[in-house]
Amino acid sequence: MTSPADAPPGVRRAAVVGIGLIGGSIGLALRSRGWHVTGSDIDPARGERALELGAVHALGEDPDAEITFVATPVGAIPDAAKTALARGGIVTDVGGVKAPVVAAVDDPLFVGGHPMAGSEQDGIEGADGGLFEGATWVLTPTLDTDSEAYTHVRSVIRSLGADIVALPPDRHDALVAVVSHVPHLAAATLMGLAADEAREHPAVLRLVAGGFRDMTRIAAGQPGIWLDICTQNSEAILDVLDRLGADLAAMRERVATGDLDALRASLERSRHARVNLPSRAERAGGLAEVRVPVPDRPGVLAEVTTLLAELDVNIEDLEIAHSTEGPRGVLVMVVAPDACEQVRMALSERGFRPSACRLV
Repeated sequence: MTSPADAPPGVRRAAVVGIGLIGGSIGLALRSRGWHVTGSDIDPARGERALELGAVHALGEDPDAEITFVATPVGAIPDAAKTALARGGIVTDVGGVKAPVVAAVDDPLFVGGHPMAGSEQDGIEGADGGLFEGATWVLTPTLDTDSEAYTHVRSVIRSLGADIVALPPDRHDALVAVVSHVPHLAAATLMGLAADEAREHPAVLRLVAGGFRDMTRIAAGQPGIWLDICTQNSEAILDVLDRLGADLAAMRERVATGDLDALRASLERSRHARVNLPSRAERAGGLAEVRVPVPDRPGVLAEVTTLLAELDVNIEDLEIAHSTEGPRGVLVMVVAPDACEQVRMALSERGFRPSACRLV
């Protein structure tokens, strides 16, 4: 077994805390790009298996790691992140809830994150170094986030093939309650309903078709992580459950009263939304650069990046050019050409003075 000290000189070093499906996939992705990866896990057997599968080079701690990914259950992230920060370097996480985590880890070198990627497989056995190719990875910078830490984390994650979306932590939690947390609970509930029916009519599960399998696939995920998520994001989850309950009650009313016009309109609206879901993001063929003079302080980075997320504009690349004369710098963003003017106008409305778009 190698140790963190065995990394060749000049090789970039990273650490992964929690070597399950996501942590193992990060380790494999980093290793394939030439990084030396050290991993640790609360379960020694899982750590040894990650070593066998090549997800990490070594087990233990690496005080020289330039970046640490915390991939533990949500409730354990704050303590693990603080421990990693005390060793030095930049720290990010992959938790599905962000506001309580970011609030608990009050450090400029911590950048909250959440890759919107997963697999039907569980644990380190399902780890895949290509898991993040084309996936969306949310980062949640705050007013206190160090700008260099944010751009560093962003650069590393982009190198794994992911597309970055920057959101405020509380906004992230409200949105994932709709697209991730409540769908999982709904799938689990529907699967439970079928299982109850099967006790009286065993043949029911033989009638399961593709639609039911598609709707309930996520119910096969490990229950453990969802206990933390439902605890940490209960307010947003309850709000969405209430809205879902009201919509189901309305659907019931349409069926009960035979209101076929309203039923058709509802089904058509949902069908239209489903067929127009965006596919995995594609890299733009041409790109344009927007330069924004900004005060050289962390808060402005969060303001600009989250603004572009609200505009649904992907930042293909980002750089901060610091000024040697005074507390100002230039934020350089690369976006799709057809979004450039929208970005420039939105920034101008916020009081910034972006330069004209320039093709690159």
